[in-house]
Amino acid sequence: MRFVLYYLIVMGSSYVISTYGPHQRAQKTGDILLGGLFPIHFGVASKDQDLAARPESTQCVRFNFRGFRWVQAMIFAIDEINNSSDLLPNITLGYRIFDTCNTVSKALEATLSFVAQNKIDSLNLDEFCNCTDHIPATIAVVGAAGSAVSTAVANLLGLFYIPQISYASSSRLLSNKNQYKSFMRTIPTDEYQATAMADIIEYFEWNWVIAVASDDDYGRPGIEKFEKEMEERDICIHLNELISQYFEDHEIQALADRIENSTAKVIVVFASGPDVEPLIKEMVRRNITDRTWLASEAWASSSLIAKPEYLDVVAGTIGVALKAGHIPGFRGFLQQVKPKRDSHNEFVREFWEETFNCYLEDIPRQHESENGSTSFRPLCTGEEDITNVETPYLDFTHLRISYNVYVAVYSIAQALQDILICTHGQGLFANHSCADLKKMEAWQVLKQLRHLNYTNSMGEKMHFDENADLAANYTIINWHRSAEDGSVLFQEVGYYNMHIKRGAKLFIDKTQILWNGYSSEVPFSNCSEDCEPGTRKGIIDSMPTCCFECTECSDGEYSNHKDASVCIKCPYNSWSNGNHTFCFLKEIEFLSWTEPFGIALAICAVLGVFMTAFVMGVFVRFRNTPIVKATNRELSYVLLFSLICCFSSSLVFIGEPQDWTCRLRQPAFGISFVLCISCILVKTNRVLLVFEAKIPTSLHRKWWGLNLQFLLVFLCTFVQVMICVVWLYNAPPSSYRNHDIDEIIFITCNEGSVMALGFLIGYTCLLAAICFFFAFKSRKLPENFTEAKFITFSMLIFFIVWISFIPAYFSTYGKFVSAVEVIAILASSFGMLACIFFNKVYIILFKPSSNTTEEVRCSTAAHAFKVAAKATLKHNTAARKKSGSIGGSSASSPSSSISLKTNGNDSDAGKHKPRMSFGSGTVTLSLSFEESRRSSLI
Repeated sequence: MRFVLYYLIVMGSSYVISTYGPHQRAQKTGDILLGGLFPIHFGVASKDQDLAARPESTQCVRFNFRGFRWVQAMIFAIDEINNSSDLLPNITLGYRIFDTCNTVSKALEATLSFVAQNKIDSLNLDEFCNCTDHIPATIAVVGAAGSAVSTAVANLLGLFYIPQISYASSSRLLSNKNQYKSFMRTIPTDEYQATAMADIIEYFEWNWVIAVASDDDYGRPGIEKFEKEMEERDICIHLNELISQYFEDHEIQALADRIENSTAKVIVVFASGPDVEPLIKEMVRRNITDRTWLASEAWASSSLIAKPEYLDVVAGTIGVALKAGHIPGFRGFLQQVKPKRDSHNEFVREFWEETFNCYLEDIPRQHESENGSTSFRPLCTGEEDITNVETPYLDFTHLRISYNVYVAVYSIAQALQDILICTHGQGLFANHSCADLKKMEAWQVLKQLRHLNYTNSMGEKMHFDENADLAANYTIINWHRSAEDGSVLFQEVGYYNMHIKRGAKLFIDKTQILWNGYSSEVPFSNCSEDCEPGTRKGIIDSMPTCCFECTECSDGEYSNHKDASVCIKCPYNSWSNGNHTFCFLKEIEFLSWTEPFGIALAICAVLGVFMTAFVMGVFVRFRNTPIVKATNRELSYVLLFSLICCFSSSLVFIGEPQDWTCRLRQPAFGISFVLCISCILVKTNRVLLVFEAKIPTSLHRKWWGLNLQFLLVFLCTFVQVMICVVWLYNAPPSSYRNHDIDEIIFITCNEGSVMALGFLIGYTCLLAAICFFFAFKSRKLPENFTEAKFITFSMLIFFIVWISFIPAYFSTYGKFVSAVEVIAILASSFGMLACIFFNKVYIILFKPSSNTTEEVRCSTAAHAFKVAAKATLKHNTAARKKSGSIGGSSASSPSSSISLKTNGNDSDAGKHKPRMSFGSGTVTLSLSFEESRRSSLI
């Protein structure tokens, strides 16, 4: 394989030695020779080679005026350097410039002439050819333009380490120094251009675009990088197409069909002017004018596309153009071009003929038009005034590629200058030696270029990075239609600088942009309509992520900008408004002292306290009356005190819950109620036992004295106290902010242990059930002792209230939980206060006649009579049944007389002899009680 490669190079070298490359060229001799590769034609004529005869060289077609201007920029720079006394004094630079015709084959044909005399002997080819004839060596090459062409050229020049500086090849693949060892450039890499184009799309908030790239080493890597940048920004590419100037008509039409049917309105094109032109022509033919084009630098200012007849389609194009530079004196140089004066530049002759549509007198020729017919051009002298002709050649308002050519030539000259002035011991070569300019080789120039660092005539610092690239700076341009002649104007509307901080890299003045040539409104190119604030983008099945439906944010979430991907959850103390566009602070609620409901409950609780205190005051004031004595006044005082505590405990449930109030309120309520019910239980049980006893004995008085009563009350209450202590120790209640409700934060108490609360209420209900049992048994005591009946009613009220409380407590939330418990406390407290004490207070205050010893005696006697009569009736009935069973019974039953006598004197006031008939007999009861004994019984 190596032998074959050597053979091909020898054959090619032999050819270029004899012919010095393609016939048409611009050439000038000098001490040091520079090569140049420029696309002076846009392409070659397509011609099938059937190989029936020897193949002919393909003919270049369609003259490129901008390419010719780039050639002039190189010649101008070399002439300027040769005339400079500071840069390379006494050294003349020469050049050999060839036309690549924008094709790889023509470029390689020219490149072979550059490498012919550059170290062919390094390949040890002496045995194949005689290479001793001297031909000036090319130490550096400026070019080529297209990335695909430069890639092929770089592969060949890299074999001989001949430095190549491209002015327009931006493919990121060329940054690979392992493959392209000698390639350098004065244009930024597409790595940055693709990022700039993606940033522009993101800036205008487009997310649905079409990507078109040339099918070569420029378009494919560029669009690949562009796709990655779009993915990072969540922007979708609807169509991804390749294009070439060599596509057949049906291929171009199919591509235009897909673009026309697409809903994307922005077309990103990574291609050169010749590759884009067929598509633009088809779009013009179809009159598709509602698309916006985003152009890469290869055609952002291309004269091939920027034509008045295309403006209906391409007006408003946004282009990523190279930063323009200034070349002093270049304008005059361009205007001085003459065929006779520039005989060393063979391209001038064709330029002149194409510009003036004529032919020079010494070279009559026929020109074949595009439709295949032959037409004769008029004769021209070569002295015509170039300034009177409208041509892209003289469009020097924005020198971009021309400036890059200018910089490339000066970079080579500066590297040669560094070699010229190098001091031994400070050089870049072995042992810090310097190269000899007279015996200099191309690889030494390459070494010097890699370490180049200088300031150009515009004050810009020039140096190549590790990839032999320059800093990325772009100008954003907008295609306007000239009001004067309808031509294309490139309006600068912004810039892009890759090497400044993020966020400031891209600047665009929207006010300077005209979309589609006339509109100031940014085109819409999204798959879906924008989602308004308060909504988010929802995924649509089987569609790209850029196609979405707008879904309203859930309650408690918001979005405050368009096209939100997700709704943001409101902070824990906030809630979303009705439109879900912002969050507001939740209203904090608890059973407040200031709200009407809280005030009403507080008033009821205070009223209960005052009513209970009033009853206690009445009982203390009339403490020696029979009614008060009969109710066990000492225990009644404790009962009334416990009711005051019950009413007061309800007040702890009102107000903002704090940790200390949460830990106080349930124990206060539980202990107060147990104390109250314990007192009622002891009172009821004592009265029942005394009245059921046939004869009150000293045993009853001993076991039912005050000390024992208070001991029982204490023991019952102590159990509740221990339940509360265990509860507070193991799981103390605490204040809790409940965020479960949408727009409200309820401050409540976390009870710590629901089981402990159940034990507290359950124990209270247990005592109330026992109390209810004894009270029910005591319901038939003397009329003045109806306290048991009222206790029964109070316990019924208690059970109704607290049985209703349980489902109400667990079914309510927030402040209503506390309100339910307060209502239960107040209802049961008022029930006990009213049932047990109101009738007594009524008798004491409004019926004092019933609050006497005689009235009490009468009531007691009546109760005794009823009991005795019931016993006698039961006895007589049993005797009658017994007598009847023996064989007969008397017509009348004997009279019975029951007499209860007491030790002590009887008084007339204390004697009662009620009479009652039982069939034919009568019963006479005589009752007499001593006051002190009655009191003890009561």
